[in-house]
This record gives sequence, C-alpha cells and structure tokens, in this order.
Amino acid sequence: MRRAFEETLYQLAAQDERVIFLTGDLGYQVFDRFQRKFGRRYVNVGVAEAQLVNAAAGLAAEGWRPVAYSIAAFATARPYEQIKISVCYPHLPVIIVGAGGGFTYASSGVTHHAADDLALMCTLPGMSVVAPGCPDELRQLMPQMVSAARPFYLRIGKFGEKDYKGATEATLGQARRIRDGQRIALISTGDIASEVLEAVTALEAEGIVPLFYQFHTVKPLDLEAIEELSRRVAAIVVVEEHGLYGGLFSGLCHIKAMHNYDFKLYRLGAPDEFILGNPSRREIRSRLGVDAKAVRQTCREAWNDAAGDETKRICLPKDAR
Repeated sequence: MRRAFEETLYQLAAQDERVIFLTGDLGYQVFDRFQRKFGRRYVNVGVAEAQLVNAAAGLAAEGWRPVAYSIAAFATARPYEQIKISVCYPHLPVIIVGAGGGFTYASSGVTHHAADDLALMCTLPGMSVVAPGCPDELRQLMPQMVSAARPFYLRIGKFGEKDYKGATEATLGQARRIRDGQRIALISTGDIASEVLEAVTALEAEGIVPLFYQFHTVKPLDLEAIEELSRRVAAIVVVEEHGLYGGLFSGLCHIKAMHNYDFKLYRLGAPDEFILGNPSRREIRSRLGVDAKAVRQTCREAWNDAAGDETKRICLPKDAR
C-alpha cells in the first residue's frame, strides 16, 4: 500500500501544483522519485511532528494542498494539539498520513503501536478518517480526499497488501460491498480486510456466506449502509486492528443504540491493554484473535446464533469485557 501511496501522490502532484508533501524524516527511497521531480514540493521537517503539522497548516492557509506523512503512532499522538488547533479548528485542507496503523510496527514495541490512531482522529471536530484496505482502494480514495479540501486522517499499511475486487467502487463516506451474502455480515476497516476476505472465501465451502463490507471511511460512517444491514442481517461481526474504544466498533455501537437496531454485534479487535514485548504482527493478530482463523470461528458462532436466537445482545471476546 505504501508504494501505491507514493504512486498516487506523484500523479496528484503532477496534476495539481498545489499538492505538497511533508515528511517527518521518514520515507527514504520510497519518495526519492517525488523529491527529484518536484523539488521544493518535498519538505523534510526532521523528527519534529508538531512542526510537521504546523507547517502543513500554514501551507494550507496559503492555498497549498499539504500531505503530511509520518508513522501512525507519531503522526497522531505526538502532534495531537497541533492537529486540533492548527488544522481542524480553521478546517484546513491538510491530509495527515499515518503509515503503519494498528500493529504494523509490532516488533518495535509499544512506542510504535497505533491501536488508538483512529480513536484520536475521530474525536476531532471536522476531521474525516479513512483507512483503505488495499492499494487499489487507496488509489481510488486519495484523489477524492485532495478534491474534498477539508481535514483528513489517512491510515495506510506498509508493503505487500493484496488488491481485491468489490461489488462497488471506493467512494468517500460510503461503505464498500466486497461480497454479497445473507444472515450475517462482516465489516472491517484498514488492511485487516485481507484477513476477513481470506475467512469469507474459506467459509463458502461450509455453506456460510456472510455479507462483507469494507468501511474504509471510519468517520463519517455510512449510515445508509448500516441501516440496510439492519434490515438484511441478524448479526454483524466487526473486525478491526484497533483498540476497544473509538474505532469502527465504537462507532457502530453508537449508531445501533441511537437507532435501536436489532442486529447482534460481535467484535474482533485489540483489548484495552498494551501489547508488550516485540512479537511479529502475525503473532499479535493470532494472539488477539483478529486473523482469518478467528474470523472463521466467530462467523460460525454468529451464523448459528442468528439462525435460532433472536435475543439482542453485544458479544465481545472474554478479554475485552
């Protein structure tokens, strides 16, 4: 996905002279081509995330379209006040890019984990939050973000994510239907979508056919899609590489309560605790139960419950209750 980000950024800069890229001393070799081609529109502010955001805000106020890039943990938590006051308060067209959201940098430890990035950005008034699931989705969404001319947080993966086809194209603010189905639905955000798609494909052999929606836009959530799901399915399984609070699951809980929807709700995601040590991302996903194997197991449970149990409840893994 990071390569797709560079390619799309390069194309956007070639089409629009207002597009300018700022980095917090990251992305060497990845953005060399951009630097060679656009020169002064490549700005390395150094390891200074507050300055990264303030500089982007100042450029946006002067008519530029800044894209400010850092590791997700550094792009959100460190300059949070600057994003709030310098970008969101004046509602400036700055795109904050958090590379490696969730546990992409798992082995680097807690300092590099970003299981709270979506929550932090969703709390900011006027901020739109986007987490594509694959490179193709990112390619479709980035031009829309530049054209929208408002504050965005964009969570991207690293390298190697596989593209997938959807029944619909990727449009900001609209959930993307990837697979049709019945009885239950799977929804995800970010590149955890690859685990969900693997599970959905395997479940077909068992006669379990959930709908699969990718909510690449976490804020604002697609209310029409959720209303449609409330009419079509008895249960929704949320899969997110994020903490318990403030992500996709929290948003869906809020909407479910506000509208009194009667679907059951399951969650697969990180608990409200730090992940210590330096495990790999694969190990963390397995340990937390957000890999394809865990998705399959939860879908089996939800599928069977939806067939015979209409009691309304929210179901959480034991370690998240």
